[in-house]
Amino acid sequence: MGYLNTAATILLASAAPALAQDAAPLQADPSAPEIVDGATDRYDRMTVPVTIEGQGPFRFMIDTGAQATVVTRGLRDRLALPSLGRATLVGMAASRDVEVVQLDGLEFAARVFDAIHAPLLEAQHIGADGILGLDSLQNLRVLIDFRAQSIAVDDARDLGGNDGYEIIVRARRKLGRLIITDALVDGVRTSVIIDTGAQGSMGNLALQRRLRTRHATEVTTTDVTGATITSPLGFARTVEIGRMRLSGLGIAYSDAPAFAALGLAHKPAMVLGITDLRSFDRVAIDFAERTVLFDLPPGSERWPGQS
Repeated sequence: MGYLNTAATILLASAAPALAQDAAPLQADPSAPEIVDGATDRYDRMTVPVTIEGQGPFRFMIDTGAQATVVTRGLRDRLALPSLGRATLVGMAASRDVEVVQLDGLEFAARVFDAIHAPLLEAQHIGADGILGLDSLQNLRVLIDFRAQSIAVDDARDLGGNDGYEIIVRARRKLGRLIITDALVDGVRTSVIIDTGAQGSMGNLALQRRLRTRHATEVTTTDVTGATITSPLGFARTVEIGRMRLSGLGIAYSDAPAFAALGLAHKPAMVLGITDLRSFDRVAIDFAERTVLFDLPPGSERWPGQS
């Protein structure tokens, strides 16, 4: 049993060029938001078409757990993207030294981004032509509609605001990510990262120790660098976020370096991956308002009270 996980792609400051933190869009279409049909790839994640300086479209995965927008070596060669040196990339399984290239003219959902510093990775480890990371998603809302198999990216108002969402949870920002800090996993207060780039859910060893989790099997995770890590798989009876409850959630436990990079190595934390997000009808990650919104399907567990 195994799955591919692209959670927490972090380009750390080093002798190599630093990652562009908030690449600003050069132009935007002021009309209605563009909804992009998502194609489910072989790792059960959704990819969207993008163009780069008018070429494409190319298949990029939206990854709300990745700091950096990433391109593959084949795409770099095709577009002749200039090198900016090297930097350290922290994945879920390992930290690796990678080449960084400059990406201009990235067009997605009626926006164009320029001057992105993009790590260079192999297509076989990504499952797509590239990754749209947080450097191209900041100040926007990402709306994933699992019923319609579509992704929309725009301002929250242009995506219908908060109408129709049953659960709205506030989050704090760390290295661009939105982290829900008051979730409960079997009663243990846990920080949760909503990660559309991870297929399965993964917890750190601090969470495993608090839960005293028993496991009957192991999973092997391959991260974006191609490194692998084998982790025990446990099952949480309940995961509570706001007024909703997930039951029987499978969680692989690991001393992943990405947790340490986020300052979450010593307190319970977990990544909630795309397989478990599909339990909802819709999920919206609003980076501008620092909120995560959930639209629950009929029959979901919920109870009265503040979200």
